[in-house]
Amino acid sequence: MLKPVPAKLAVSRRQRSTPYTPRVEALGVSDYSIVNHTVLPKGFGRSVEEDYWHLREHVQLWDVSCQRQVQIQGVDAAKFVQLMTPRDLRKASIGQCLYAPIIDENAGMINDPVILKLGEDRFWLSIADSDVLLWAKGLALGYGFDVSINEPEVSPLAVQGPKADDVMAKVFGEAVRDIKFFKFAYHDFQGHPMLIARSGYSKQGGFEIYLDDSSLGLTLWDSIWDAGQAFNIRPGCPNLIERIEGGLLSYGNEFTRENNPLECAMDDYVSTDPTLNYIGKAAIEKIREEGIARVIRGVQFDGNKTPPCASTWMLSTGGRIAGYISSAIWSPRFETNVAIGMLERGFWDVGQRVSVACADGSERNGVVTALQQA
Repeated sequence: MLKPVPAKLAVSRRQRSTPYTPRVEALGVSDYSIVNHTVLPKGFGRSVEEDYWHLREHVQLWDVSCQRQVQIQGVDAAKFVQLMTPRDLRKASIGQCLYAPIIDENAGMINDPVILKLGEDRFWLSIADSDVLLWAKGLALGYGFDVSINEPEVSPLAVQGPKADDVMAKVFGEAVRDIKFFKFAYHDFQGHPMLIARSGYSKQGGFEIYLDDSSLGLTLWDSIWDAGQAFNIRPGCPNLIERIEGGLLSYGNEFTRENNPLECAMDDYVSTDPTLNYIGKAAIEKIREEGIARVIRGVQFDGNKTPPCASTWMLSTGGRIAGYISSAIWSPRFETNVAIGMLERGFWDVGQRVSVACADGSERNGVVTALQQA
């Protein structure tokens, strides 16, 4: 019998490496995923729990180049970006980051990017894993907007954790500490203005650096890595435990185009202003009138440590379907299994008892929680 050999990901121009890939691989990346046709490191040979505690206590350097930018520029840019989202962007200021659902004509979720306002006529949509570039190009052509739309060569690098400020200050100077949450500013790096935002896919604080010159990628990584040695820096990646506890949603896992933003607990990002015009507005108004049939919530359930769920796990109460879990893992801090799921109407109240049908065939006792469980 042939000895099994671990499968390897063959990276080509269709699955892009990043300016940081040589350093990521030298530091022992053990797992990759593909997001937006780009490699995303998913592990470095350590347990998810070990990385979780380190992220909460120290600082990590993440290659998140997979967060591709859809650039929209031109005289109609502001009007066009507003057409794409039900979040009211009309008072957004230059230097602001805005989390915003992008929806279709039926209010189905196309994506949930962070929108960066670089100028009155220039925006970046920092996207999750779906082809927003093609959607935007189609809309612009169909509606006749005077905009240019492209994907610039921008490779975000995240510095996450409670010691992120200290590391960043050593590289970019003390002024970097003044960047407010979900704002960005330009800071010099070896004579190059670098866009730095106080943001990131964790609740532990940190920054995202939007590198727009790939030739500086290794130098940027090395500078942050060297500065971080005094703060116990490690290479890392978005952590499943931390993301579930913090209620951070993942496009394609927690929701797809089959879901609308009201189901996805994004009410704060859906304007009720009757003068605001956006695609899917009629559908949103109908959903508001009729009421949603389901909503995303947190779930905690007992039993042994569960592995991450690769498919949805059904939730039930008294023999009736109550919803499903889309992401789950053991929380060492709460000492129970934590999850994010979609709960049906009548079963989504916090404190509702549910039964969880796990992939191993076991039935676990669970309870509905707020989305942000930490």
